[in-house]
Amino acid sequence: MNGIEKITARIQQDSQKEIDAILAEARAKAAEITAQAQAEAKAAGEEVLAQGRRAAAEREDRMASTAQMECRKALLAAKQEVIEEAFQLAHKKLLALPTEQYVALLADLAVQASTTGKEKLIFSPSDRAQVGKAVVMAANKKLAEAVAPKLPEEVTASKAGAILDKVVTGASAVLSGTGMLTLAEETRPMDGGFILSDGAVEVNCTFDTLIRLQRGALAGAVAKVLFE
Repeated sequence: MNGIEKITARIQQDSQKEIDAILAEARAKAAEITAQAQAEAKAAGEEVLAQGRRAAAEREDRMASTAQMECRKALLAAKQEVIEEAFQLAHKKLLALPTEQYVALLADLAVQASTTGKEKLIFSPSDRAQVGKAVVMAANKKLAEAVAPKLPEEVTASKAGAILDKVVTGASAVLSGTGMLTLAEETRPMDGGFILSDGAVEVNCTFDTLIRLQRGALAGAVAKVLFE
């Protein structure tokens, strides 16, 4: 091998070593980059999974909260419906009272609502025909007795004493100007109760109005009875 061939071989040998070194370095760098990329990809994947789990948990909580809220709304609506039915049942029971009890109830209401003792009682057509006069008479009797002096029992125990008591009661009512309720010719559509009229002033004593006015005060007590 002459000198030129030796030099050429030497150059080729050195070049191959340099190439091998560069390739080795490139492979090492590529392996490092690949490992780093894999680690980052794994970390990113785990973060995505964690976010997904958190989002799923939050959605589950929201759905559970919404379900609980809807359940409470449904339960409240059901309770209100039952309470409403209870008041409707009370109204029906008032209308179904025996005549004697119905008259006594309306007479008591008239006495409580009256301020002058000279008002007119307006009923529904059916109530006016069936109980109107009886209610007015019973209410006037109560109003008259409230202003009449009380006679001793030994006086009222006898038949004559009972008559005297009625005379005294009637005279007291006339003198005081009370116990003079009258039955109005007018009738109005209503479902139980009456309207107490004194000219332009009217007191609504219909069952619908009385129950509605008492609903706020009694709803809590009704709910307690029904649900506890």
